[in-house]
Amino acid sequence: MKRKFLFSILIIGLLASSCTSEKNSAFELSSDAIVVYNGTIINVTNGEILKNKAILIDSGIIKAIIDYEVLKSVVDTDHQFDVTNKFIIPGLWDMHVHIEGEDLVEDNLALFPVFVAYGVTTVRDMASDLGEQVLAWRDEIEQDKILGPQIFTAGRKLEGINSIWKGDLEIANEEELSAMLDKLEDYKVDLVKITENTLPGPLFLKSVQEAKKRGFMVSGHIPIDLTVQELVDEGFTSIEHASYALRLGSDEHTIVAKLKSSEITKEYANELYASGFNQEVANLAYEKLGKSNVAITPTLIGGKQLAYLDENNHENDDYLKYLTNRFTAKYQWRIDRMANDSPADIQARKDRYQLIAKQLPYFQEAGINILAGSDAAALNTYVYPALSLHEELVLFQEAGLTPLQILQSATINGAKLMGTINTMATVEANKQADLVILNSNPLEDIKATQDIYAVINDGEYFDRPELDVLLQNAKDRKIQLDLKRN
Repeated sequence: MKRKFLFSILIIGLLASSCTSEKNSAFELSSDAIVVYNGTIINVTNGEILKNKAILIDSGIIKAIIDYEVLKSVVDTDHQFDVTNKFIIPGLWDMHVHIEGEDLVEDNLALFPVFVAYGVTTVRDMASDLGEQVLAWRDEIEQDKILGPQIFTAGRKLEGINSIWKGDLEIANEEELSAMLDKLEDYKVDLVKITENTLPGPLFLKSVQEAKKRGFMVSGHIPIDLTVQELVDEGFTSIEHASYALRLGSDEHTIVAKLKSSEITKEYANELYASGFNQEVANLAYEKLGKSNVAITPTLIGGKQLAYLDENNHENDDYLKYLTNRFTAKYQWRIDRMANDSPADIQARKDRYQLIAKQLPYFQEAGINILAGSDAAALNTYVYPALSLHEELVLFQEAGLTPLQILQSATINGAKLMGTINTMATVEANKQADLVILNSNPLEDIKATQDIYAVINDGEYFDRPELDVLLQNAKDRKIQLDLKRN
């Protein structure tokens, strides 16, 4: 039985936004309650800072943000953490990962604490061949049975017949669509993901419509025989990968119309999109998107890694010490696919990456909700779980977003999309206690998110030595799995 404290305090400045309110409130605290004090709290909603306050946390919830003098005699001294000269932000969200690989169950499980050690306390899993396992892990993390980031998941994604992706829910008609949506409802997925490898546009559009009717958020790719606006008008929640937005710099309506009438092929349509980008045309389309509440997850880091593979082969990347040989073996398929590329092909890939990255400030100006997501997955070459989110944030900064806008993309923007902004993603009373404590100010340079002093995951405090233990355990587990398989 946990020891309880009952006390009544006067709360001033309850919110991290430094709004002032006064009220008497009684708290019943467990013996696991902690106080974090003297840090600089960053309000990611508006960039304001709150200095020299104490954060009271218990049972995974921020109970109050008040003066330390009020709390120092209420919580055991060994549960009090002085973070003077440190900066406190919400836990980071990676809004596009794939926890995948039927032969990588142990490998993925070993990486969950690594996410926490890197300050990534929430992820959105965008479907994989491990759908049912990820759903089970989601619930086990929620029940504190295993340590890891909170998971939102699509389970398994909808696709057409004979897709290249393993473990899809493949459909050929509306009857099969209905059956697969029944399955996803039974799974209690957090959203529906749809991709277009072999799924024709009309059935793709119907899938969006039917999923929305059932109350699902719907995210995914954009089929070449549909316009972006068609999907947005039907309630598409988020566009995954900013590369699809480049179509908006061309006469998309005419290209799609010609495709539908068989006047042009898909290959020729792609050529038209690749050669006909106009920034002014794109900006007008972005303005329209900005009024629709659709979000975009750019996932720049994957494209960057592949585009510049000729300049960095990643053989000496420090992060590889956490990844099993079986995991990294999955990287090879994309490398092999580019093996015979000419210098012109390589340069074209770099130019395309730079054009995609250049769009981010335009998205922001148009009011499009930008989501930070890495696309970390065993099948995505050198896009490392947890670390790649931080790399994505740096790419956002290089593209021209401000540090505050970048922090928002990795915190409140995801919570708004998932409908949890009232309970997550800011440092405020009554919010979930997922926090990252940094040694330097991320409002000055977003690279500060990599300079982690401590992490609070679901109310549990991990100091730097404890985080290092999590990372060492992951390293040891990688060695164990490799030895066992050899």
